[in-house]
Amino acid sequence: MTERQRPGATSARARPKGTILAAGLLVCVCVTGCADVAAEDARAVADPVQTLRQAPDVLLEAGSAQARTSMEMATGGTRVKIRGTGVYDFRGQRGQLTLVLPQQPTGTAEHLPITEILTPGALFMKNRGAGVPADKWVRIDTASLVDGNLVTGGATDPYAAAEVLRGTRTAIFVGRTEIFGVAVRHYRGTADLALAAKNASAADAVALKAAAKGFATPLVPFDVYLDDQGRIRKIRQRFAFVNGQRNRAVAVHSTTHLYAFGIPVTVTLPRAQDIYTGRIAEKQG
Repeated sequence: MTERQRPGATSARARPKGTILAAGLLVCVCVTGCADVAAEDARAVADPVQTLRQAPDVLLEAGSAQARTSMEMATGGTRVKIRGTGVYDFRGQRGQLTLVLPQQPTGTAEHLPITEILTPGALFMKNRGAGVPADKWVRIDTASLVDGNLVTGGATDPYAAAEVLRGTRTAIFVGRTEIFGVAVRHYRGTADLALAAKNASAADAVALKAAAKGFATPLVPFDVYLDDQGRIRKIRQRFAFVNGQRNRAVAVHSTTHLYAFGIPVTVTLPRAQDIYTGRIAEKQG
């Protein structure tokens, strides 16, 4: 009996060798890639705490990145959000951000964008506020701030945000997802600022120690997303400080996105003559 073939079907004998070879390669690549992903996911589930404590070191290896930041808090019944964009040099622990403050209810800008230069131990701000000449910078010693400048400047220093993870107490691997088209692993946990201070670089240790004492609690809940190289692509942290007037904890959510790793970054510090040394007028409210 003659075997009949279904219309559109091609026997293995008739199928071109190139087609069979290509299909075999695709299967091989898929199997190998899926096995690698499964192995990494298994490690992520097995020891997420250690993985996150090492995340700052991975940023040091990356060298630099572009950054987008946002900081949100509720004050006077109104939710305030400050956005920032800029660059950061992880090895030098220096960065520059431009912050855009919220608009007034009328829709007009409340303040010109603030330029910030982040350095170990000091924060420089331009367009800081009333009483400061437009061409002058304000220098703030971050160790003197009760929050170690994790929230005071309106943006968390990207490397300081990463160093908070050195104090990770508990963490779980939530699963895989994407951040702006990049495959990432999502972790959720809680970090201890006092522990982070013990394990952080010398530049951040003093500031984190101050934050551990100055916040309402040294515990920092977080969500963090690492790419397949272990680099932080997004980190969201919740800090709590005591409002002196109402004597209650106020939650501040800080989010940092990192991308374009390895780009050239040059941060120039203000000259001594460009730093304002007079009295800064604070807004009353």
